[in-house]
Amino acid sequence: MANASEFFLRVLLIGAGATAVMDLWALFLNRCLGIPSLNYAMVGRWAGHLARGRLRHEAIGRAVPVPGERALGWAAHYAIGIVFAAILLAVAGLEWALRPTFLPALLFGLVSVAAPFLILQPGMGAGVAASRTPKPNTARLRSLMAHTVFGVGLYLAAWGSALLLARA
Repeated sequence: MANASEFFLRVLLIGAGATAVMDLWALFLNRCLGIPSLNYAMVGRWAGHLARGRLRHEAIGRAVPVPGERALGWAAHYAIGIVFAAILLAVAGLEWALRPTFLPALLFGLVSVAAPFLILQPGMGAGVAASRTPKPNTARLRSLMAHTVFGVGLYLAAWGSALLLARA
């Protein structure tokens, strides 16, 4: 497999796989512990307004709805996971994806929590690191847990794709 095509295939598999692991974690939390997950329609609403040039909202729930916002939110969620996987592979190298190790994936997952803290939450009106929410520390902990699980997912998806593509 050519290096560029192999890189992009692994990025897709690892990013989508890690995002799916994060979603399974959110489903577990919701079904077993009653903890609500992120409303991806609101992410889609934010992304829809972002495409129109608006980065920040007082409260995204009060913003004008965007057609197809739920689907747009889910697509953005997976696209972001894939972009994060591309960044990890660009830093760690394709060699890491061939023989993944746990620590780089976990560390990258932890670092990736900067995106919701500094971009998404402020943009949606929740403030930096959820500072404008009713329970900011709870929101921060949930974000940190979700991105830690994303890091675990990066490792698991890299390991799975290494096995899958070694047989191809």
